[in-house]
Amino acid sequence: MVERQIRARGVRDEAVLRALETVPREAFLPPELADAAYEDRPLPIEAGQTISQPYIVAVMTEALALRPDEDVLEVGTGSGYAAAVLAHVARRVFTIERHAELAELARARMASLGYANVEVRCGDGTLGWVEHAPFAGIVVAAGGPEVPETLLQQLAIGGRLVMPVGTSRAQELVRVTRVGETEFKREDLGAVMFVPLIGAHGWTDTANGLVRRTASPRTRGPLRKPEPASRSTVVSRLIAECAEPIARIDEAPLDDLLDRIGDSRVVLLGEATHGTSEFYRMRTRITQQLILRRGFTAIAVEADWPDAAAADRYVRDLPPRARPWIPFSRFPTWMWRNRETQALLEWLRAYNAETAAPERKVSFSGLDLYSMYTSAYEVVRYLDRVDPVAAQVARERYGRLTPWQHDPAAYGHAALVGRMRSLEPDVVAMLRELLAKRIDYTAHDGHEFFDATQNARLVAGAERYYRTMYYGGAASWNLRDQHMFDTLRMILEHRGPAAKLVVWEHNSHVGNAAATEMSVRGEHNVGQLCRAAFGDGVFTVGFGTDHGIVAAASNWDEPMQRMRVRPAREDSYERLCHDSNVPAFLLHLRDPVRDALRDELSEPRLERAIGVVYRPDTELQSHYFQAILPAQFDEYIWFDETDAVTELEHDLQTPAIQPFAAMGEIAG
Repeated sequence: MVERQIRARGVRDEAVLRALETVPREAFLPPELADAAYEDRPLPIEAGQTISQPYIVAVMTEALALRPDEDVLEVGTGSGYAAAVLAHVARRVFTIERHAELAELARARMASLGYANVEVRCGDGTLGWVEHAPFAGIVVAAGGPEVPETLLQQLAIGGRLVMPVGTSRAQELVRVTRVGETEFKREDLGAVMFVPLIGAHGWTDTANGLVRRTASPRTRGPLRKPEPASRSTVVSRLIAECAEPIARIDEAPLDDLLDRIGDSRVVLLGEATHGTSEFYRMRTRITQQLILRRGFTAIAVEADWPDAAAADRYVRDLPPRARPWIPFSRFPTWMWRNRETQALLEWLRAYNAETAAPERKVSFSGLDLYSMYTSAYEVVRYLDRVDPVAAQVARERYGRLTPWQHDPAAYGHAALVGRMRSLEPDVVAMLRELLAKRIDYTAHDGHEFFDATQNARLVAGAERYYRTMYYGGAASWNLRDQHMFDTLRMILEHRGPAAKLVVWEHNSHVGNAAATEMSVRGEHNVGQLCRAAFGDGVFTVGFGTDHGIVAAASNWDEPMQRMRVRPAREDSYERLCHDSNVPAFLLHLRDPVRDALRDELSEPRLERAIGVVYRPDTELQSHYFQAILPAQFDEYIWFDETDAVTELEHDLQTPAIQPFAAMGEIAG
């Protein structure tokens, strides 16, 4: 915990870090919470109070800058955990708790653990402890409307006071240094959320809620901040506080993320663009860990079924096939024909080569439906092998689509305006006849039959999609995402009841559409359908960036460019993350370490989505939409500055067996 959650987030005082490593946090918790002692989160304790998050204890202790020969006053003993930490870095600790039950428990814990330099008093902490003043440090573990004058007067010249100041909803952690008899310097350390400071110089707890006490005379000077921090600044600081920093992708700490994913059967990994290297590489690292440590056996990506099937044959070392088409060669070629995807496929091939059990080998599948003609070809080729009579029927039915093979959208328009009849009955009949012969065909090869039926489903779905797309609105979007979700379920069913699946798609497909403006337009997506089907058995991860370079095109079916991504708008989630000043991080949203994070981020804001086309000049209209981030994703991964994926060229020297080869595989 100390290395991953404290040191990695910027706490550098070695004495503080050693103290956190030494103090047994479980000794300060109710027995039933002992297993959660080293989670970096606040936890409930007796008297309806909480034990502070270890990171916050570390930050506040470090901010005190105590020397071993100095005394410190703590207001708000609570469980006694923070006082025990202070006992390792200060000479003496004087701590005040207003709840008698907690004060007694803290005394007993200090005695049993041998903290002879800690003295506990039950009373009003806002009054301080005059008998032992002045103090080199004063730390207040509760949020007050202002810094109590009584405590300032008990601070030694040069002493530091650290406490949360603000409303009962949110506070700023401040450090006040006494630089003279009447002169104080105030610094803001970040947004926090603490229980209220109850007492003569804090809040009054009444039947009608918290009421601020009459203000005591204030010391004039720079102690009072001229202007309050803006709301967005407070939220950005809260993000920084809760973020789990990423220094390097290949060394990113994923233990806590895997714990949060738990036993989820489906993990959805998003991306904010279709051409950012960091997104691909981070998804690869997460996917590898899910395979190695959580038993995931299937990957499904936002690619066409037959193209991904060629990659699947490669990574699972299945018998090669001849093919007259090149996988991943339709626009946008860079989306999967890139070095980042190549690295994933090579890793999967090596992993599968060392995995003996076929059911443990990891498959690679496509979810999308744009490959109508390639899929039709694959169905016919399959039937040529197992049922030549049915293959001839398929040729006749699918052959009616041939005039439109280079422009399937033109088929949709022709069918819509009546220039030709819809071929829906033909393609649906083909699928039904395949499924009707499931038993006979499966006897030849169950995997090959599954591949053929998925191609037949794709042809039927694509035929309908290209007709529907001319109606505009939500219909074509919903048809496409429904197809991808149905394919996802088919993969799980085919791989067996123990199968676990990781999905790579754009944020707009995996984030819950019900939490975005998509729902207002009547659109649903894979993420929403998965949430309805699997509940908490699905875990969704979104990705974001502020600026950098992205691989994209200016218009559909145009060449890829390395395009500069504009810095995010001020009213966006991306700007909040950028202003956190943490270059890269994981941010847990489902059950964050501080409830205030979810509360603050639940206010609808703009979110950016860049697809295969990027239009910076009309970015607001083309790429931003309203969303509620914590309802959209369970986790959010941020890279402030990003670079484009590296596209692979069509290299004639690439071995034919590889899915990125310019020529098809040679049949063995």
